[in-house]
Amino acid sequence: MERLGTGIGWRPEIAEAVERMPGIEWVEVVAENVCPGHLPDSLRRLRERGVTVVPHGVSLGLGGADRPDPHRLGALAERAEALGAPLVTEHIAFVRAGGELTASPRLEAGHLLPVPRTRDALDVLCENVRIAQDALPVPLAVENIAALIAWPGEELTEGQFLYELADRTGVRLLIDVANLHTNHVNRGEDPAKALADLPVEALAYVHVAGGVERDGVWHDSHAHPVPQPVLDILTALASRTSPPGVLLERDDNFPEPSELERELVSIRAAVERGRASATAPDVSPAGPQPQPQPQPQPASPPGLPAVSEATRARLALAQTALLSALVAGTPVPEGFDRARLTVQARALAGKRADVVAKVAPELPGILGAAYRPAFLAYAQHHPMSGGYRLDALEFAESLLRGEALADDRARRALHEWWRDRSGPRPRAHRPAVRLARATRRALLRR
Repeated sequence: MERLGTGIGWRPEIAEAVERMPGIEWVEVVAENVCPGHLPDSLRRLRERGVTVVPHGVSLGLGGADRPDPHRLGALAERAEALGAPLVTEHIAFVRAGGELTASPRLEAGHLLPVPRTRDALDVLCENVRIAQDALPVPLAVENIAALIAWPGEELTEGQFLYELADRTGVRLLIDVANLHTNHVNRGEDPAKALADLPVEALAYVHVAGGVERDGVWHDSHAHPVPQPVLDILTALASRTSPPGVLLERDDNFPEPSELERELVSIRAAVERGRASATAPDVSPAGPQPQPQPQPQPASPPGLPAVSEATRARLALAQTALLSALVAGTPVPEGFDRARLTVQARALAGKRADVVAKVAPELPGILGAAYRPAFLAYAQHHPMSGGYRLDALEFAESLLRGEALADDRARRALHEWWRDRSGPRPRAHRPAVRLARATRRALLRR
């Protein structure tokens, strides 16, 4: 794997600061946020300086029951070529459910959700990864995700799941050490055990990020400083292998550039501590300890057995039931922690509100302090079925149809905003409400 070095997630809010930061060897950009034909000037300047740019996808849903969408794969391939990237990355997650496999309406999570670590889910993931690999012009690496919830009846640990995935497909791994910490706090999983099981030969690079703990739950916010436990996991990983690249992620609540630079210094120091501990002689009284045997290099086999439609349907039903409970108010599937699902549901609604405010900043401008509570009330009964821009339009339409918006000035401004984007007047039907009800009925019949 080509050496990347030390990098940072490129975001428009810190673009100028990233260009001035010393020691930045590469950057990662959210693939869906760039247009191949109109790259931001900052990214073009970085590329001209020889800085590597890696597109990081968030919407493929490789862990979902459906096969990857060819249009999404094509878009990711276009971005890889436009950026001259040496690889592309995505997540081991599902982001949507429902549809033909379950004969129920399509639901969008707007977030990365964990796949069950079962043989069925692994078989589907392996086939989806192979489909993606065949469609992309450069190698693919996939990332472990953070989770608030655990699936009942899991058959593999995280390390075993990742090892088998890499061994069966030859895919590279993007290891997020912050997500290992998140899963330690939220799910009681030992990061040392996960690291011990990993095929380090498959490592593409490493993510490092911050978060915050609230009421005993760790939220992988990417909006807070990197905590020491995350740096300690990075050191432990670096004691086993030299990471080809390490990248700092920050997505919100951006600090001064000097603080980001200090975090990069801390990340480099954590890697160096790991390297030093790997090479230092053992002078303990007990003498040198046995070293772990190297694991076999994951190899891409010529082919994998096709996954049956029955396997995909079982996974689809399970994922749809979970996502519907999170966003459409259907019953919690058996075996899940209800309290944790409540936390996850609130987090999903909160993220929806935040992202809609970014893609349609006029809405919080028009509604002021009433925007967030109004959107959260809307989200309780209106699951997302399309992208965030459609979500913004349907939210505005619901306010215009209802009685909650009493301010005439705000109502006129909102109507003008909505009309400019969708038509002369709000539609009389309520597609999002019907979607939630149809999903609930379909799942309750099973």
